[in-house]
Amino acid sequence: MLSPEKQIEIIKRGAVEIIIEADLLKKLETSYAEKRPLKIKAGFDPTAPDIHLGHTVLLEKMRQFQELGHEVIFLIGDFTGMIGDPTGRSETRKPLTADEALKNAETYKKQIFRILDPEKTRVRFNSEWLSKMGVMDIVRLGMMQTVARMLEREDFKKRYESGQDITVLEFYYPLFQAYDSVYLRSDVELGGTDQKFNILMGRTLQRKMRVEEQAVILMPLLEGLDGVNKMSKSLGNYIGISEPPKEMYGKVMSVSDDLMLRYYELLSHISLEEFQALKEGIGKGEVHPKRAKEDLAVEIVGRYWGNDEAFKVKAEFEHIFRQKGLPDEIREITIGADTDLESKRETWLPQVMKTADLVKSTSEALRLIKQGGVKINDNTVTDPDLRLQAGEHIIKAGKRRFCKVIVQ
Repeated sequence: MLSPEKQIEIIKRGAVEIIIEADLLKKLETSYAEKRPLKIKAGFDPTAPDIHLGHTVLLEKMRQFQELGHEVIFLIGDFTGMIGDPTGRSETRKPLTADEALKNAETYKKQIFRILDPEKTRVRFNSEWLSKMGVMDIVRLGMMQTVARMLEREDFKKRYESGQDITVLEFYYPLFQAYDSVYLRSDVELGGTDQKFNILMGRTLQRKMRVEEQAVILMPLLEGLDGVNKMSKSLGNYIGISEPPKEMYGKVMSVSDDLMLRYYELLSHISLEEFQALKEGIGKGEVHPKRAKEDLAVEIVGRYWGNDEAFKVKAEFEHIFRQKGLPDEIREITIGADTDLESKRETWLPQVMKTADLVKSTSEALRLIKQGGVKINDNTVTDPDLRLQAGEHIIKAGKRRFCKVIVQ
């Protein structure tokens, strides 16, 4: 096991805040002296089972703790998920059903072990203890905090001041999450900056229930491909860990140079020393940002799809975007009389693009055409009313989507 000082240096990488750093160092020193691993807890509500790189920021920090020899508890909030996390909400959120929570939780479990070591990970469900609480247990839990303290939360405060409903059940959400820390006797809890209130509530309850207070490590919310907003499926600025390797590689290559360094800090497995050398090399002009971005794209694709696949898509990317070539493999569809298009020999391009899964809707296709983002046989299309004639057509939508369309 590394020295406590070296451990905390690694742990601090990418973290926004550690509460309290001196306490964490003391815990690490005790752990080192007694050869006893710390209990590291991170909770996940099973509401978004398809994981993207934004979700993996916490998972990568958990992986670091595993490599340092500590015990990681991946806590699935199936019970609290049925209440609904009010964090950042301007209105009461519809809770999950028990079946939905369990289904999403199973999907989570299948994905997290692409990052975490299954042999060093304890997966727990907070329904194990919260569902067994009696009425008096819940009453006592409610006595642990005041309404005034709850209203210090920014989202609760805004809703209260604007006259919007806040249910008593929502007040219980941070209390239940905090009780998880009491029950598990966690030494450290990880979470995003948006979870600060809930996680600090864990320290409060531990103190009041005579359990040693956990240290808190808050990680940033990773920006998406736009470099501005938090990575989110709803905003379309995400990189999913289950996306095809070509899509994943191309998306990483599309990020800005500044965002690339942030992704390196939060997602890459290179050492702190290597990361510092990389930053200095780019700053001095000794390392080209494109080369660094290629290395990052290969690392991330390799993590989820294997190194062979990563180098394969890198070569294909070079072929397509540097030499203006075509992918080695292009999806092919045939449009004939049995389609729902207007005719057998003449088809409307936006509808063809939708049928070929190049876009989600004809309106998206129209926007892409107007922006000059669609090519047919390497010629940019500008006419949104274009209809394809009989024959073969290589359609390129955006930077990375190709399809060969055969019109019979």
